[in-house]
Amino acid sequence: MLEKFDEQLKILKKHSHFRDIKDFESKDEKYIYINDKKLINLSSNNYLGFADNKSLTEEFLNTCDKYSFGSASARLLTGTLPVYKELENLLSQLFNKDATLLFNSGYHANVGINSSIAGKGDVIFSDKLNHASIIDGMKLSDGKFFRYPHNNMEALEKLLIRERNNFKNAVIVSESVFSMDGDIADLEKLIELKEKYNCILIIDEAHAFGVFGQKGLGVCETLGIIDKVDLIMGTFGKAIGSMGAFAVGNQTLIDYLTNKARSFIFSTALPPINIAFTKWIIENKLPTTYEKRMQMLKIGENAGSDSHIIPIVIGGNQKTVETCEILYQNGYFTLPIRPPTVPEGTSRLRLSLTTEITEQELNNAIHLAKQTK
Repeated sequence: MLEKFDEQLKILKKHSHFRDIKDFESKDEKYIYINDKKLINLSSNNYLGFADNKSLTEEFLNTCDKYSFGSASARLLTGTLPVYKELENLLSQLFNKDATLLFNSGYHANVGINSSIAGKGDVIFSDKLNHASIIDGMKLSDGKFFRYPHNNMEALEKLLIRERNNFKNAVIVSESVFSMDGDIADLEKLIELKEKYNCILIIDEAHAFGVFGQKGLGVCETLGIIDKVDLIMGTFGKAIGSMGAFAVGNQTLIDYLTNKARSFIFSTALPPINIAFTKWIIENKLPTTYEKRMQMLKIGENAGSDSHIIPIVIGGNQKTVETCEILYQNGYFTLPIRPPTVPEGTSRLRLSLTTEITEQELNNAIHLAKQTK
């Protein structure tokens, strides 16, 4: 009965596609410890060093000991406390939007948003390199979807001209900072197209929230276009060092998601202590990070990226795995990114900066990686 699965696993191993869960001894803001080795961690989304920060955790727990470690219910039942609404209100105020809805993760948010926002007779236009969670959400929706070539605004407009009038409601969805390439969407052009063709615009700021902008709200803040984007999604599990995600927008869209997003409705809410920690970080720690964030982005720019994510495309799976091993032996921890996460033939290293990593350390890692190509 299991022969089919064994065979598929053998094929994955043969083509260097097989994945397993690593056993780490511990982590901190900069390093990962494995097999008695101390390695600079270049595979983390802990951009501001808030996660795995013992002193920060102790400081929070010393100021807040009244919240439990379990909600035991979905938000629409009894799985909520005032702190949930306090966090939602805080985000609404920061973004100057009507309302916010919390989700358990970025995956929950994107699946819930994109599966519910387009119903029968509706359409979604999605960047080809959007995250798997967006793709999964579109596949679960009752609407139709089209994927336009990555960041190709001319191709998107041609699609809109051809298809927009065939549907009732239309949605354009894009990441701001693309998670595997580190480049940035042409958000101003997306706004122009959404207004020209009467679409709803959804921007996923998962890798930008907490990093870009004066307040750390994302690329939309940097460009001064928050008010022109209908729905912004962000996560707490990356720069904020916590867990969960949010959608912020006008009241109608947030009420609609509250009633229609199944990943929200049917999930046990995040623990209250986790919500309180997220709120504490955003209120007390994020405002102090501007200079560090700008320095991190400058290091990324000097390395040829638009952001703090630097892709080193190797090509083949086996060569990529071997390159990671070379970096490992030289004190760097990075994992191979292979299909289906990225297109076939573009396996790569995804070097992920944090505010603790120096420019010299990054340059040494890039030099090592490129020597093997």
